Amino acid sequence: MIWFGPAGNSDSFYDQGFSHSWQMPRWLSDMGLNAYEYQCNKGVNLKDETAEEIGEKARQFNIRLSVHAPYYINLSSTEKEKRENSVKYILDTLRIAKIMGAGRIVVHPGYVSGITRKTAVELALATLREAVIQADDQGLSDVTICPEVLGKHNQLGNLEEVMELCCLDKRLIPCIDFAHLHSLTQGGMNTEEDFEKVFLTVEKHLGKARLKNVHIHFSRVEFGKGGEKKHWSYSDINYGPDFDPLARTIIKLGLEPVVICESRGTMAEDALALKNIYYHEAAKLL
Repeated sequence: MIWFGPAGNSDSFYDQGFSHSWQMPRWLSDMGLNAYEYQCNKGVNLKDETAEEIGEKARQFNIRLSVHAPYYINLSSTEKEKRENSVKYILDTLRIAKIMGAGRIVVHPGYVSGITRKTAVELALATLREAVIQADDQGLSDVTICPEVLGKHNQLGNLEEVMELCCLDKRLIPCIDFAHLHSLTQGGMNTEEDFEKVFLTVEKHLGKARLKNVHIHFSRVEFGKGGEKKHWSYSDINYGPDFDPLARTIIKLGLEPVVICESRGTMAEDALALKNIYYHEAAKLL
Protein backbone atom coordinates (compact mmCIF):
# COMPACT_ATOMS: atom_id res chain seq x y z
CA MET A 1 0.00 0.00 0.00
CA ILE A 2 1.19 3.48 -0.83
CA TRP A 3 -0.44 6.83 -0.13
CA PHE A 4 -0.30 10.02 -2.20
CA GLY A 5 -1.65 13.43 -1.26
CA PRO A 6 -0.91 17.14 -0.84
CA ALA A 7 0.52 19.30 1.91
CA GLY A 8 -2.32 21.77 2.38
CA ASN A 9 -4.88 22.92 -0.17
CA SER A 10 -4.23 23.58 -3.84
CA ASP A 11 -5.13 26.91 -5.41
CA SER A 12 -7.66 25.05 -7.57
CA PHE A 13 -9.53 23.91 -4.45
CA TYR A 14 -10.39 27.54 -3.71
CA ASP A 15 -10.83 28.45 -7.38
CA GLN A 16 -13.58 25.80 -7.57
CA GLY A 17 -15.48 27.53 -4.77
CA PHE A 18 -14.42 25.42 -1.79
CA SER A 19 -13.23 27.12 1.37
CA HIS A 20 -13.14 24.63 4.25
CA SER A 21 -10.49 22.00 4.90
CA TRP A 22 -13.18 19.51 5.96
CA GLN A 23 -14.17 19.54 2.28
CA MET A 24 -10.70 18.35 1.24
CA PRO A 25 -11.10 14.59 1.86
CA ARG A 26 -13.96 14.22 -0.62
CA TRP A 27 -12.24 16.58 -3.09
CA LEU A 28 -9.05 14.53 -2.90
CA SER A 29 -10.90 11.23 -3.15
CA ASP A 30 -12.67 12.45 -6.29
CA MET A 31 -9.22 13.21 -7.74
CA GLY A 32 -8.00 9.69 -6.97
CA LEU A 33 -5.77 10.59 -4.01
CA ASN A 34 -5.71 8.95 -0.58
CA ALA A 35 -3.62 11.16 1.75
CA TYR A 36 -3.76 14.70 3.14
CA GLU A 37 -1.29 16.59 5.33
CA TYR A 38 -3.05 19.32 7.25
CA GLN A 39 -0.85 22.37 7.77
CA CYS A 40 -0.40 23.90 11.23
CA ASN A 41 2.71 25.72 10.01
CA LYS A 42 1.75 29.01 11.67
CA GLY A 43 0.29 27.47 14.80
CA VAL A 44 -2.34 24.99 15.97
CA ASN A 45 -5.29 27.30 15.49
CA LEU A 46 -8.16 25.10 14.36
CA LYS A 47 -11.03 24.28 16.67
CA ASP A 48 -11.52 20.77 18.02
CA GLU A 49 -14.86 20.59 16.21
CA THR A 50 -13.16 21.37 12.89
CA ALA A 51 -10.51 18.72 13.52
CA GLU A 52 -13.26 16.19 14.29
CA GLU A 53 -15.07 17.08 11.06
CA ILE A 54 -11.91 16.73 8.97
CA GLY A 55 -11.30 13.35 10.59
CA GLU A 56 -14.86 12.18 10.00
CA LYS A 57 -14.68 13.10 6.32
CA ALA A 58 -11.24 11.49 5.98
CA ARG A 59 -12.58 8.20 7.36
CA GLN A 60 -15.61 8.44 5.07
CA PHE A 61 -13.47 8.90 1.96
CA ASN A 62 -10.50 6.73 2.99
CA ILE A 63 -7.98 9.56 3.23
CA ARG A 64 -4.92 8.99 5.40
CA LEU A 65 -4.20 12.08 7.51
CA SER A 66 -1.02 13.63 8.85
CA VAL A 67 -0.41 17.06 10.38
CA HIS A 68 2.56 19.40 9.94
CA ALA A 69 3.56 21.02 13.23
CA PRO A 70 4.40 24.76 13.48
CA TYR A 71 7.49 25.91 11.60
CA TYR A 72 8.81 27.84 14.58
CA ILE A 73 9.58 24.72 16.62
CA ASN A 74 13.27 24.82 17.53
CA LEU A 75 14.39 21.76 19.45
CA SER A 76 17.99 22.98 19.44
CA SER A 77 17.50 26.52 20.74
CA THR A 78 20.02 27.67 23.34
CA GLU A 79 17.13 29.37 25.14
CA LYS A 80 15.37 27.09 27.62
CA GLU A 81 12.05 28.88 27.18
CA LYS A 82 12.07 28.31 23.43
CA ARG A 83 12.84 24.62 23.90
CA GLU A 84 10.01 24.33 26.43
CA ASN A 85 7.67 26.11 24.03
CA SER A 86 8.73 23.70 21.28
CA VAL A 87 7.66 20.78 23.46
CA LYS A 88 4.32 22.52 23.98
CA TYR A 89 3.86 23.05 20.22
CA ILE A 90 4.57 19.37 19.57
CA LEU A 91 2.05 18.33 22.22
CA ASP A 92 -0.53 20.76 20.83
CA THR A 93 -0.03 19.24 17.38
CA LEU A 94 -0.24 15.69 18.70
CA ARG A 95 -3.47 16.52 20.51
CA ILE A 96 -5.19 18.02 17.47
CA ALA A 97 -3.86 15.18 15.29
CA LYS A 98 -5.40 12.63 17.65
CA ILE A 99 -8.74 14.43 17.57
CA MET A 100 -8.51 14.47 13.78
CA GLY A 101 -7.54 10.81 13.58
CA ALA A 102 -4.19 11.62 11.96
CA GLY A 103 -1.55 8.98 12.55
CA ARG A 104 1.52 11.19 12.16
CA ILE A 105 2.84 14.68 12.76
CA VAL A 106 5.83 16.17 10.93
CA VAL A 107 8.23 18.28 12.99
CA HIS A 108 11.04 20.63 11.90
CA PRO A 109 14.03 19.93 14.22
CA GLY A 110 15.35 23.49 14.44
CA TYR A 111 18.42 25.62 13.73
CA VAL A 112 22.17 25.71 14.34
CA SER A 113 22.99 29.20 15.61
CA GLY A 114 26.08 30.13 17.61
CA ILE A 115 26.78 26.52 18.60
CA THR A 116 28.31 23.45 17.01
CA ARG A 117 26.12 20.99 15.18
CA LYS A 118 27.02 18.37 17.81
CA THR A 119 25.72 20.61 20.60
CA ALA A 120 22.60 21.38 18.55
CA VAL A 121 21.88 17.66 18.18
CA GLU A 122 22.38 17.11 21.92
CA LEU A 123 19.93 19.90 22.75
CA ALA A 124 17.43 18.60 20.21
CA LEU A 125 17.64 15.06 21.58
CA ALA A 126 16.96 16.26 25.10
CA THR A 127 14.02 18.40 23.96
CA LEU A 128 12.52 15.66 21.81
CA ARG A 129 12.95 13.17 24.65
CA GLU A 130 10.93 15.47 26.90
CA ALA A 131 8.23 15.74 24.23
CA VAL A 132 8.03 11.94 23.95
CA ILE A 133 7.82 11.55 27.75
CA GLN A 134 5.05 14.12 28.03
CA ALA A 135 3.21 12.62 25.05
CA ASP A 136 3.23 9.27 26.84
CA ASP A 137 1.98 10.90 30.05
CA GLN A 138 -0.86 12.63 28.17
CA GLY A 139 -1.97 9.59 26.18
CA LEU A 140 -0.78 10.99 22.86
CA SER A 141 1.91 8.46 22.01
CA ASP A 142 -0.27 6.62 19.48
CA VAL A 143 0.40 9.51 17.07
CA THR A 144 3.82 9.13 15.47
CA ILE A 145 6.31 12.00 15.51
CA CYS A 146 8.24 12.37 12.24
CA PRO A 147 11.36 14.60 12.43
CA GLU A 148 11.89 16.11 8.98
CA VAL A 149 15.04 16.37 6.88
CA LEU A 150 15.45 20.11 6.27
CA GLY A 151 16.93 21.93 3.31
CA LYS A 152 19.12 24.78 4.58
CA HIS A 153 22.64 24.43 5.94
CA ASN A 154 21.88 26.63 8.95
CA GLN A 155 19.03 24.34 9.96
CA LEU A 156 19.36 21.26 12.13
CA GLY A 157 18.08 18.30 10.19
CA ASN A 158 20.39 16.81 7.60
CA LEU A 159 19.88 13.09 6.96
CA GLU A 160 22.35 11.86 9.58
CA GLU A 161 20.99 14.27 12.20
CA VAL A 162 17.43 13.12 11.61
CA MET A 163 18.63 9.53 11.97
CA GLU A 164 20.14 10.44 15.37
CA LEU A 165 16.85 12.00 16.48
CA CYS A 166 14.82 8.98 15.35
CA CYS A 167 17.15 6.62 17.23
CA LEU A 168 15.83 8.21 20.42
CA ASP A 169 12.66 6.10 20.35
CA LYS A 170 11.66 3.18 18.14
CA ARG A 171 8.28 4.81 17.50
CA LEU A 172 9.80 7.80 15.68
CA ILE A 173 9.69 7.68 11.88
CA PRO A 174 11.70 10.05 9.68
CA CYS A 175 10.15 12.44 7.19
CA ILE A 176 12.50 12.29 4.22
CA ASP A 177 12.05 15.48 2.21
CA PHE A 178 13.74 14.86 -1.13
CA ALA A 179 13.48 18.49 -2.22
CA HIS A 180 15.45 19.38 0.90
CA LEU A 181 18.00 16.62 0.27
CA HIS A 182 18.33 17.81 -3.33
CA SER A 183 19.09 21.28 -1.97
CA LEU A 184 21.57 20.11 0.67
CA THR A 185 23.45 18.05 -1.93
CA GLN A 186 23.38 20.91 -4.45
CA GLY A 187 21.32 18.93 -6.94
CA GLY A 188 22.47 15.46 -5.97
CA MET A 189 19.17 13.52 -6.10
CA ASN A 190 19.05 12.28 -9.69
CA THR A 191 19.46 8.53 -10.06
CA GLU A 192 17.98 5.41 -8.51
CA GLU A 193 21.33 4.93 -6.79
CA ASP A 194 21.07 8.39 -5.20
CA PHE A 195 17.65 7.60 -3.76
CA GLU A 196 18.55 4.06 -2.75
CA LYS A 197 21.55 5.35 -0.80
CA VAL A 198 19.19 7.51 1.28
CA PHE A 199 16.86 4.62 2.02
CA LEU A 200 19.74 2.31 2.92
CA THR A 201 20.96 4.93 5.38
CA VAL A 202 17.51 4.87 7.00
CA GLU A 203 17.56 1.07 7.15
CA LYS A 204 21.07 1.03 8.63
CA HIS A 205 20.07 3.30 11.52
CA LEU A 206 16.41 2.45 12.06
CA GLY A 207 15.76 -0.99 10.59
CA LYS A 208 13.56 -2.35 7.83
CA ALA A 209 10.19 -1.78 9.51
CA ARG A 210 10.61 1.97 9.86
CA LEU A 211 12.16 2.19 6.40
CA LYS A 212 9.15 0.42 4.89
CA ASN A 213 6.74 2.93 6.42
CA VAL A 214 8.82 6.07 5.91
CA HIS A 215 7.14 9.45 5.47
CA ILE A 216 8.15 11.29 2.28
CA HIS A 217 7.86 14.90 1.17
CA PHE A 218 8.47 15.64 -2.49
CA SER A 219 8.49 18.59 -4.86
CA ARG A 220 10.75 20.32 -7.30
CA VAL A 221 12.97 22.91 -5.66
CA GLU A 222 15.17 25.90 -6.36
CA PHE A 223 18.32 26.09 -4.24
CA GLY A 224 21.41 28.21 -3.71
CA LYS A 225 24.66 27.89 -1.81
CA GLY A 226 22.80 28.06 1.49
CA GLY A 227 20.38 25.33 0.45
CA GLU A 228 16.65 25.46 -0.28
CA LYS A 229 15.22 28.70 -1.70
CA LYS A 230 11.77 27.94 -3.16
CA HIS A 231 9.47 25.02 -3.98
CA TRP A 232 8.06 24.83 -7.51
CA SER A 233 5.35 22.88 -9.33
CA TYR A 234 6.20 19.53 -10.89
CA SER A 235 5.65 21.03 -14.34
CA ASP A 236 8.58 23.42 -13.70
CA ILE A 237 11.11 21.04 -15.22
CA ASN A 238 13.97 23.54 -14.93
CA TYR A 239 14.19 22.34 -11.33
CA GLY A 240 14.75 18.90 -9.85
CA PRO A 241 14.43 16.33 -8.63
CA ASP A 242 12.45 14.02 -10.93
CA PHE A 243 10.10 11.54 -9.30
CA ASP A 244 10.61 8.68 -11.78
CA PRO A 245 13.84 7.29 -10.26
CA LEU A 246 12.41 7.65 -6.76
CA ALA A 247 9.28 5.73 -7.82
CA ARG A 248 11.42 2.92 -9.24
CA THR A 249 13.46 2.80 -6.03
CA ILE A 250 10.34 2.63 -3.84
CA ILE A 251 9.07 -0.27 -5.96
CA LYS A 252 12.44 -2.03 -5.99
CA LEU A 253 12.77 -1.89 -2.19
CA GLY A 254 9.13 -2.83 -1.56
CA LEU A 255 8.40 0.27 0.49
CA GLU A 256 4.94 1.46 1.58
CA PRO A 257 5.44 5.16 2.30
CA VAL A 258 3.14 8.12 2.63
CA VAL A 259 4.15 10.51 -0.18
CA ILE A 260 3.13 14.11 0.43
CA CYS A 261 3.59 16.63 -2.37
CA GLU A 262 4.70 20.12 -1.35
CA SER A 263 4.54 21.83 -4.74
CA ARG A 264 3.79 25.53 -4.76
CA GLY A 265 0.04 25.98 -5.38
CA THR A 266 -0.45 22.73 -7.32
CA MET A 267 0.24 20.24 -4.57
CA ALA A 268 -2.83 18.06 -5.17
CA GLU A 269 -2.48 18.03 -8.96
CA ASP A 270 1.19 17.18 -8.61
CA ALA A 271 0.48 14.49 -6.02
CA LEU A 272 -1.73 12.88 -8.66
CA ALA A 273 1.07 13.20 -11.20
CA LEU A 274 3.44 11.45 -8.77
CA LYS A 275 0.89 8.69 -8.22
CA ASN A 276 0.51 8.19 -11.98
CA ILE A 277 4.29 8.00 -12.41
CA TYR A 278 4.50 5.42 -9.63
CA TYR A 279 1.84 3.14 -11.12
CA HIS A 280 3.25 3.59 -14.62
CA GLU A 281 6.62 2.41 -13.36
CA ALA A 282 5.00 -0.43 -11.40
CA ALA A 283 3.13 -1.60 -14.51
CA LYS A 284 6.38 -1.73 -16.47
CA LEU A 285 7.81 -4.18 -13.92
CA LEU A 286 4.87 -6.59 -14.12
